[in-house]
Amino acid sequence: MIDWLQALVAPLNQVLFTLGYDRVSWAELLGFLTGGACVWLTVRGHIANFAVGVANSAFFLVLFASARLWADASLQIVYIVLGLLGWWQWQALRRIGGANRSMTRVERAGRTELAGCVCFLVIGTAALWPLLRSVGDSAPFLDALTTCLSLAAQWLLNAKRLQTWWFWIAADCIYVPLYFSRDLILTALVYLLFLGLCVAGLRSWNAAARTGTEPMTEAVR
Repeated sequence: MIDWLQALVAPLNQVLFTLGYDRVSWAELLGFLTGGACVWLTVRGHIANFAVGVANSAFFLVLFASARLWADASLQIVYIVLGLLGWWQWQALRRIGGANRSMTRVERAGRTELAGCVCFLVIGTAALWPLLRSVGDSAPFLDALTTCLSLAAQWLLNAKRLQTWWFWIAADCIYVPLYFSRDLILTALVYLLFLGLCVAGLRSWNAAARTGTEPMTEAVR
């Protein structure tokens, strides 16, 4: 890592307190706080989830790089790009839709779209797994699988597809024990929180898809 970049992220790696075997840093604590806020905003269908999500990805990028979870660290960079893209997409939907609520409501992904996500999941995991193993990733298969699950979920989120929550739930069910095994206890707890919020999000968006309204009747701003 370049010296100036090390100096930039060094404060985020400063240990604040110990939780079990987890030496909690600023990066992990801020990732915990922004992560919970991001998922809560997403459940409500609020466009601010993208801005908070970008900040969350930046904190987790620092954290995962220090834990040698290279795919998870690299995924945060992709999240930042996709988060900015999703922010623009939701704004564009709002502008184009105007009074036409069908342009901004939650919809179910079609079979072709879901099949594409599943194919990406299988092919992406198979391709990424040996690459991560070759660079010394600490959990190459699970890191590859969760990376592809998360990318598929983010893609569906940007398009406001109900099934985004299926992929997030699947990823979180793997992330929780993975982070506990790496002594990232606070991060494991926030992903456990994510899991609960994702179930709430699935219920909220499912109701919105049935009624043709926006999640939690919260307008996208």
